[in-house]
Amino acid sequence: MTVLSSGMHLLQSLCEIFSPSGHEAGMKKFLLQYVEDHQSGWKVQPEIIADEFLQDCLILKFGKPTTAILAHIDTIGFTVRYQDQLIPIGAPEVKNGYKLVGKDSLGPIFCELVVNEKKKSRQKQLSYKFARGIERGTELVFESHFKETKKYIQNCYLDNRIGIYNALKVAESLENGIIAFTCWEEHGGGSVPYVSKYIYENFGVRQYLVSDITWVTDGVHHGEGVAVSMRDRNIPRRAYVDKIIELATASKVPFQLEVEGEGSSDGRELQLAPYPFDWCFIGAPIANAHSPKEKVHKEDVASMIALYAHLMKNL
Repeated sequence: MTVLSSGMHLLQSLCEIFSPSGHEAGMKKFLLQYVEDHQSGWKVQPEIIADEFLQDCLILKFGKPTTAILAHIDTIGFTVRYQDQLIPIGAPEVKNGYKLVGKDSLGPIFCELVVNEKKKSRQKQLSYKFARGIERGTELVFESHFKETKKYIQNCYLDNRIGIYNALKVAESLENGIIAFTCWEEHGGGSVPYVSKYIYENFGVRQYLVSDITWVTDGVHHGEGVAVSMRDRNIPRRAYVDKIIELATASKVPFQLEVEGEGSSDGRELQLAPYPFDWCFIGAPIANAHSPKEKVHKEDVASMIALYAHLMKNL
């Protein structure tokens, strides 16, 4: 497996885009511009579906698709409540001193997270430390500090900028397929039902690959390849998962099998949909999930891209 080259400017740029759940418009704008600038060099130029009925989601349709990739474009973060209070968006890790950024009508915001834990209830009260008050309803996200070494990449929001990066790299050689960029995944979902409904009713596509990250655990490790999830909190149809494992084995791309009882993804909404969808979660494992220091092995990202390219040709 070829290691990704140094200077991953696209992934770094993705990590720096402000896009907490519910406020994904900036990422959609970036993606539309990226496709416009780069699609001339792709094997197939996609049909771009970005109408208002999709809100901040985006669909790229290549050739005659049989399989679709889902990649969510939102991140965890915080919403300013009253006074200096903060409410989590999704499930971010919280520690005193984490650097948060955002902006309101008064200007840019660079502040610190403050965590107060009530001893009796063990409930954590979140607030911010800043020189002025921040307007209520303002979203804040972790400050980006992108670090790349020979083997690893570390930054906030590798979840799910790696999933987006993977989809964009696969798009370069994709002849037949769909790539759908979705919203709200980190805070309960909500966009996949109408996105998948549109895809099914207009293109008849029933097979999905969920391009997201998973976690390093006692059974899934850095540097051993992309993780193919056999189940998490949800259980996909075994016949489809077995087919993917068979194709992955034949591809010679390094991968590892994941079996978990917790965690979820956009696959959950596909499973709950009133359509006969098949889905499988396939993603690079990261450490320090939902923190400012998420960490991924570059070999695992490379194998993720290679396996997705192989599956999209053969499913």
